[in-house]
Amino acid sequence: MDWTVPAGLVAGLLIATVTAPVGVSGAVFLLPVQLSVFGVPNPAVTPTNLLFNVVAGPGALWRYRNDGALRGGLARRLVLGTLPGVVIGAALRVFALPGPGVFRLLIAALLLPLGLWLCLRTLIPSRHRPSPTGELAPRTLTGLALAVGVVGGIYGIGGGSLLGPILVGRGLPVARVAPAALAATFATSLVGAATYALLSLVSPGDVAPDWGLGLACGTGGLIGGYLGARLQPRLPERALRLLLGTLATALGALYAAQTLT
Repeated sequence: MDWTVPAGLVAGLLIATVTAPVGVSGAVFLLPVQLSVFGVPNPAVTPTNLLFNVVAGPGALWRYRNDGALRGGLARRLVLGTLPGVVIGAALRVFALPGPGVFRLLIAALLLPLGLWLCLRTLIPSRHRPSPTGELAPRTLTGLALAVGVVGGIYGIGGGSLLGPILVGRGLPVARVAPAALAATFATSLVGAATYALLSLVSPGDVAPDWGLGLACGTGGLIGGYLGARLQPRLPERALRLLLGTLATALGALYAAQTLT
């Protein structure tokens, strides 16, 4: 059996167990592994990441649904904004940003400031009490979700994985943001993966996902996501915020260094 299948399953399980409690599918951290360890070509790495989200997402969502954590309008607003954005991002990824150099630079530009910001907001909490939508008006939140959906379609993370850290950094509790962000990631990943499948019919190169690796990583993520969602009530929120910020900062710095060299 190809070594990438069991390795992908283990990678997906470990990453999703750590990231699901803070509302991240794990694709944002799995992507560098796919590029550097498994050697998935560009732009096929993006739909492979979306396939991981589709397979892994139900594990954590099922647990959060049973706990009643998916109630409320936050998830609905995030999904409505990110769905059209991910289609636009997928088209941009295939026709405008196929090169690995540009892709690594995009990863660094996204993760490095986002991780630093989240760590700083955790260590130096805001004195202002957040509103029910993270100090953002509903229209502003939907517009932000649209922009993040475009970036998520390019990056292969569905969109919710970026909105989660942003809203947590603005002061919303992780217990509320995590289920909504994962719901948005799952919905947009379904649409994004279908978009890439259609684009692969009319575009040359490696546009279709690596099905074997994506399914293996997703199966591990399915188990890890359920475990992570179950662990969330037992983990301190401050530690989860710092962990998410530290991982994002480290990965952003790694790809910034690779781009410069």
